[in-house]
Amino acid sequence: MIPYWFAALTMKSVGKAAGEMVEEVKRQFALTDSQGLSILTGSTEIKPDYDRCIAISTKSSLREMVGPGALVICSPLIAGTLFGVQAVFGLLTGSLVSAVQLAISMSNSGGAWDNCKKYIKGCYSEDPELRFMKQPQTEQDRVSAARAREVHDAAVQGDTVGD
Repeated sequence: MIPYWFAALTMKSVGKAAGEMVEEVKRQFALTDSQGLSILTGSTEIKPDYDRCIAISTKSSLREMVGPGALVICSPLIAGTLFGVQAVFGLLTGSLVSAVQLAISMSNSGGAWDNCKKYIKGCYSEDPELRFMKQPQTEQDRVSAARAREVHDAAVQGDTVGD
């Protein structure tokens, strides 16, 4: 159970850190210069604040990894103190075996999301709602374009999580 708990805490931490980064990027994109231009529209006065983004990432990673770090350090100590050396052996052996299975499972699911995204972008499906085209050619593709964009966006999000 420890590897699954650790993975869940870590993924939750990554989500929080990503949310903080998204808010900072939105803030920077919303800034306008004296001509009314933003970073995205070609402002020469406003430059991206990379240092702030790095600081957010660093602070989040240090703050959010306290829980997972405490889990892996404290669980063997608690098991050993309360139940003895044999419990620590069982905890560590079980954690190691289940962590291998978890790693294989996560690796495969990440690859599956990546393949899904490539499948949608490559327009390999017979279903027009699963064929994402930036510029649809046929009327049927134009009708399905909105749904295809949603499917594509979901696949990109899944691929990002899988990475």
